[in-house]
Amino acid sequence: MADKKEQYAESELYRIRHSTAHIMAQAVLEKFPDGKVAIGPAIEDGFYYDFDLPRPLTPEDLESIEKRMRGIIQSKAKFERKVVSAEEAKELFHDQPFKLELIAGLEEGNLDEDGNPLTEKPEISIYSQGGFTDLCRGPHVEISTQINPAAVKLMNVAGAYWRGDEKR
Repeated sequence: MADKKEQYAESELYRIRHSTAHIMAQAVLEKFPDGKVAIGPAIEDGFYYDFDLPRPLTPEDLESIEKRMRGIIQSKAKFERKVVSAEEAKELFHDQPFKLELIAGLEEGNLDEDGNPLTEKPEISIYSQGGFTDLCRGPHVEISTQINPAAVKLMNVAGAYWRGDEKR
């Protein structure tokens, strides 16, 4: 029998939250095209996404990002998975240094796309929806309308260090 964490990772709620994180990343990058994206997992009580942006987010930014997220959800964006080579992934994310670091870990077979240690070398997969593509193993909803747009609420912004490095 799967433990609670495994059950959650296989649940519809997990897929909804994970997909919503991708939609948030899409909305943030539309607002900040030079932004750098790191990881965006579903967690026990929601989701988050790590970004390196040109300036801190304001409450007004969160409001406009939420509004754009609702628009993306209502656009009926399909989530499509594709397995790619490390070279294809590097080309696709050539301007995203955190993604390139994750790809190197996947290529070496020692870290997954969330930076967690691995016991075997994984395949490299990407998910695309509505003009946004992310390095990701999934799972996701099939179409954005499986997410209730009225349930989207960005609660807060927090600072973070990339992999515990205070300089990043």
